[in-house]
Amino acid sequence: MEQFNFDRRSLIRGAALGAAGALSPGLASSFSLPLQKGRKTKRVVLVAFAGGVRTRETFGTPDNIPNMRQLADEGVLYTNVATANLGHFGATMSIFTGVSEPRGIRENARGQEPTLFEYLRKGLAMPKEDIWVTTTGGAQQVNYSYSLHPEYGPKYGANILDGEGIFNTEFKQLLDTWGMPESMGEGEKALLDQLRKGVGGGPDAVREAERLARVEEYILKELTQGTSDITGTAAGDRKALRLARNLLSLFRPKVVGVVLQNADVAHGSYNAYSEVVRQNDAAIGELVTAIREDEELAESTAVIVMPEFGRDRDLNSRRGLDHGDGSPDLRRVTCLAWGPDFKRGVEIDSEQRTTDVVGTVCELFGTTAPLARGGRLTGLYS
Repeated sequence: MEQFNFDRRSLIRGAALGAAGALSPGLASSFSLPLQKGRKTKRVVLVAFAGGVRTRETFGTPDNIPNMRQLADEGVLYTNVATANLGHFGATMSIFTGVSEPRGIRENARGQEPTLFEYLRKGLAMPKEDIWVTTTGGAQQVNYSYSLHPEYGPKYGANILDGEGIFNTEFKQLLDTWGMPESMGEGEKALLDQLRKGVGGGPDAVREAERLARVEEYILKELTQGTSDITGTAAGDRKALRLARNLLSLFRPKVVGVVLQNADVAHGSYNAYSEVVRQNDAAIGELVTAIREDEELAESTAVIVMPEFGRDRDLNSRRGLDHGDGSPDLRRVTCLAWGPDFKRGVEIDSEQRTTDVVGTVCELFGTTAPLARGGRLTGLYS
């Protein structure tokens, strides 16, 4: 037993040293935002419910989305959000840039329009460790983290993780050799914390030890709570949401963007698409439960769920749903906003746009998005 404990700690510590670089220096920073006077919100989780999701299968069928329905009852529901069928890549990108621009289905290039993450980092001098994007994976999705704009670009970009987190093939081979680690008990955690504080090297060494301890805890949470083992319907989306939950719980970044995509199975199967909606709602429920159960997060975190666009009105020949008929089912979606500064139990029918999210989040944090073409979600604040 003692030998296993040593090996486990060595494995996780070694992985933490390697992961620390991937997770960027200075995690869980004490960076303070110049929030608007009287605002409580310090963190935002922005879920781009991409892949094409109609209101009919979300808020039009409450049994599919009990968790989001509860959030709507406690927040603001925008029932008339205009969007454009720009292709999945273009439509999702517009949520993060505030600029509607069509992109090809196989296009894989960063745009010239700065992203929300760049506006926040440049406008507020926000460190990189406070901005994250988790995705379902795929070559296109890395392009959401920053633009090619000469005044913004990679130095103001977000950290990005796909559904596999930081775990590569070599690390998984180590797990096959050493076995799956177990979570430490509270007593063992407290003892290790005291030992870290007792090491030499002064305050800088203690801070570095604490930083590595957070990375160790992140790795353990990823492994013991099953992110890398999630399979089946909407697995990619559920992994992205689980990563967001664990990042938020451990590192407390200021902004986490989450990009979903698995709803695009709708082309071939309406039933599979509906199940993706249900599974994603359950994963969003897990994320919000983690927020509610953490006193600090509960008092300071907002969640916005914005679809990229909807789907056709009628089933196709495969008994699925495409996205190309120009119907209101395609062009109008429903957005959810929940947080400590937002109104509660309000439905707003006036027209909004998917491109309004960037300006809304920037305004919430006390900065602007000068090149975005959207506005701000109206009637949001209590």
